[in-house]
Amino acid sequence: MPETTEGIKFDEMGICQACQSAEQKIHINWAEREKELREILERYKNKNKNNYDCVIGISGGKDSTFQLHVLTKVYGMNPLAVTFSHNWYTETGKQNLWNALEKFNIDHIMFTPRRDVINKLAKKSLTAIGDACWHCHAGVGAFVLQTAIRYDIPLIVWGESIAHASGRATHYEPVKYDRDYFTKVSAKVTADQMVGDGLTLNQLSPYIFPSQEECEKVGIVGIFLSDYIFWDDERQTEFVRDVYGWKEDEVEGTYKGYKSVECKMSGVHDYAKFIKRGYGRGTDHASQDVRAGLLTREEGFELAKKYDTERPPGLDYYLKITGITEEEFERILKSKREGKMKDLP
Repeated sequence: MPETTEGIKFDEMGICQACQSAEQKIHINWAEREKELREILERYKNKNKNNYDCVIGISGGKDSTFQLHVLTKVYGMNPLAVTFSHNWYTETGKQNLWNALEKFNIDHIMFTPRRDVINKLAKKSLTAIGDACWHCHAGVGAFVLQTAIRYDIPLIVWGESIAHASGRATHYEPVKYDRDYFTKVSAKVTADQMVGDGLTLNQLSPYIFPSQEECEKVGIVGIFLSDYIFWDDERQTEFVRDVYGWKEDEVEGTYKGYKSVECKMSGVHDYAKFIKRGYGRGTDHASQDVRAGLLTREEGFELAKKYDTERPPGLDYYLKITGITEEEFERILKSKREGKMKDLP
């Protein structure tokens, strides 16, 4: 992974956490980890007065579809599925979401924030965190947690932890889930810090995380399935595609057709990262494939160069809804460079 990766650390051998984590996956006793998962799920099964065993945040993506398979088909759980809509759904994403609801026959709650607030947040997000997607980072974490507390369901089950591939943690030293998890790893700032520029705190209520006291009263516990079962994006994508009819599509900024296929603005997110950090999702995916032995380093570099640098068509939509110019877009992102990022051209 590039050394401009946020939060990346290297050991005394100069090996980054992404590669450390990939090495650890080979040595972890996944049978023991799966046993721990089974014990956790059994602990919460049939214990809730509302008849839900857990809450699961879903987007209709390949990860959440696989999560639903694991929970319902493998462990017999009865989850309450929760979707925070980023309001940027692709047609493929909509089809995949409704297909999952039908195939797994589960109860589902979906929250779709109003368009004008999303547009204002998309603009302010750029200066606040150097990313167009604060509303999604904060909304997914906050609304799922709000729902768990509202329905008095202690267990929240997520899919992939940041130890899997991001380079910001390892399997031996993961970042555990708590009420501040999404603020720490993606949202960066809280809802009250986004007030202003036509945004009121009342409008931002879906993005406010419940208090620590509220979480403790319900006994909130969050787990990531990738901490307990061997996580393989390629095999899992093939599985949900072949067994459940999940659909891939062209995704801006990468050569893979599955990651963030549900969002028409994912290319803007990754292009912003390219401007700010010097690499995008092409590098992310190529690095994962090199670590997995699916590509040589030379092949990875070629793919990264091809896809990272492509201007996404979705950028035109982003500029339209925010009213900023492309020059402003690039200037703001370059102003967010820190540390090694400052050496970028």
